[in-house]
Amino acid sequence: MKIWIINQYATLPSTGVGIRHRHLARELAERGHDVSVIAGRWSHLTRNSDVAYAAPRIQNFEGFRFVNLNVLRYRHAHDKLRVANWFYFSLQLLGIKRLLREAPDVILYSSPAPIGFLAAEWLARRFRARLMFEVRDIWPKTLVQLGGLSERNPMIRLLQWIEKRAYKNADLVLSNLPGAFDHIKTFDICAKDFLSVPNGVCVPELQAFQAISPTVAEQIPRGKFVVGFTGTLAVAMSLHTLLGAAKRTLDDPSIVYVIIGHGMEGARLKALAERDGLINVRFIDGIPKAQVQNAIARFDACWIGWKDSPLYDHGVAANKLFDYFYAGRPVLHSFSGKYDPVTKYNAGLTVPAEDPEKLARAVREIKSMDDARRAEMGARGREAVLEHHDYAKLAKTLENAMLGLSYKS
Repeated sequence: MKIWIINQYATLPSTGVGIRHRHLARELAERGHDVSVIAGRWSHLTRNSDVAYAAPRIQNFEGFRFVNLNVLRYRHAHDKLRVANWFYFSLQLLGIKRLLREAPDVILYSSPAPIGFLAAEWLARRFRARLMFEVRDIWPKTLVQLGGLSERNPMIRLLQWIEKRAYKNADLVLSNLPGAFDHIKTFDICAKDFLSVPNGVCVPELQAFQAISPTVAEQIPRGKFVVGFTGTLAVAMSLHTLLGAAKRTLDDPSIVYVIIGHGMEGARLKALAERDGLINVRFIDGIPKAQVQNAIARFDACWIGWKDSPLYDHGVAANKLFDYFYAGRPVLHSFSGKYDPVTKYNAGLTVPAEDPEKLARAVREIKSMDDARRAEMGARGREAVLEHHDYAKLAKTLENAMLGLSYKS
């Protein structure tokens, strides 16, 4: 099959993290399919802009093509020009045939921004291809519940119209969120095929991890109980909850919190830690993806948290969660939604979101456990990620769905 995967924010390791669609595209290519990943050349997620702009329009990488469409530059994730970029990217999609000079059998359009679905739908009709719509973040619901925008906002109404159209007109809807279909059913649209393809890990890549630098290693203390976080310092992660727990455990000098990453919340979080005298918190700049497993190996427990919002009743799919599981470390999860993987796999302790008091108690509880019990929690998480979140297996699920659609053509 000729497969086009359209994700405006897809990246390669040279310019960003490059996880889900890079791995799925590689696995599909290894199964004999002709795969192209079509993305915007630059976004606020790009980590190396110079490399991104120097890259050719079409790159051959790990057996698939990565197509860079020129887009607009903007200052940050909340810049209004980012919205204009959604429309600009969609216009660029309409001329993709001039670049690829082929007709696809299947087009997979991936959210969050649904604007480009209109272009993907037009392309699918032009080439008589099957159309898949992937929900990785439920927009515009996220913009309303987390971003504070009104449902009456004209842009929100437009996005809602496109979202409903996508659910109605796509041949198949898939998601990495376990509860996404609960949301889709509220639209009262005729039943459609729905496929769950969660996020995962590339096992060979994680096995080939790199050592962290001596500078980073020096900042992760030995002989302490280390609660660690790795990832983007974003509002959605509710890292103020972790700082709140650190404040409540200042009386125990054996507990240290290590936060590795960068993002828009970094300066504010450091200011909060300084204000509250959190000498038990260490901030470390972001490290390469290949070094993350080595860093996690130095943690005694890993933490991840979220906002207290009904949005998370559809579940979560953070890549860092599966990195934690693979590392075999118990996970502390500040989460009040449904479909909690930490509880499902009995791989740690879950406490209510944005509740630093209960998180502090959980930190003390997991610290008080013997090493064997913590190891058992970590082992269950690792077993789960190898069984249910290996991209080699997930790609097979996706391939079967695509083949099923092509047979219906």
